This record gives sequence, structure tokens and C-alpha cells, in this order.
Amino acid sequence: MKKFAMSFAALLLATGAAYAADPAKVMDSSAGKIWTDQNGMTLYTYDKDEAGKSNCYDKCATNWPPLKAEADAKAMGEWTVVERTDGTKMWAYEGHPLYTFIADKAAGDVTGEGKGGVWHIAKAD
Repeated sequence: MKKFAMSFAALLLATGAAYAADPAKVMDSSAGKIWTDQNGMTLYTYDKDEAGKSNCYDKCATNWPPLKAEADAKAMGEWTVVERTDGTKMWAYEGHPLYTFIADKAAGDVTGEGKGGVWHIAKAD
């Protein structure tokens, strides 16, 4: 019986891993339905990126931290993984790499919208 229980527990763990959650979630905000990271921080897109390629590095990435993906992360539907030039990975939605903004201090803040004319909230609607 103990052997069965351990096997069943292993099966449950494996099944849970197979149904990984989206790397972001939808939140209602003053800007409508938006994508946020798991902590509720607004996600943004950058006009200077290319489909599936980030062009935000150095000071840009300090101010606009990429939505990090684990090294073994795999694409899921509209969610894809972008490899950065430093070897780290980040998430993209519909080909658009996603970032948070250092000046957003609380979940749902949207202070990065329109910055420099090139940063935009990742809309979920």
C-alpha cells in the first residue's frame, strides 16, 4: 500500500507539472484588462523589439526588467520564450517580449504607459 501511495503521489506531481500555468495573468486596471506578472506588476511591450527578439539591454533592462523565463521553459500557445544575448530567457506574448517597469511600485500601477513613445501596456483584451 505504501508503494502505491508513493507511486500515486509521483503521478500527481508529474501531472501537475504537465499543466504549467501561464507565465502571466490578466488583471482589470484603470487601463482595462492588462497582462501582469504573477505579483500583479504590469507588463509592457517595447516598440524597438522585433518579433521574438528583445532589443532592451543594459540600462534599458535595468529600468524595464524582462519577464524572466526559467532555463527549461517551453512555449505554450501564444506564449513563447525569447533567448537574450546574455543567455537568459524571457517570456513573450504573441511574439512581443514582455517587461515590467522599475517605477511601478504597486500591483496594477501603469506609470510606464507611453514612456518615450515606445513603451505600451500589454493589453489582454
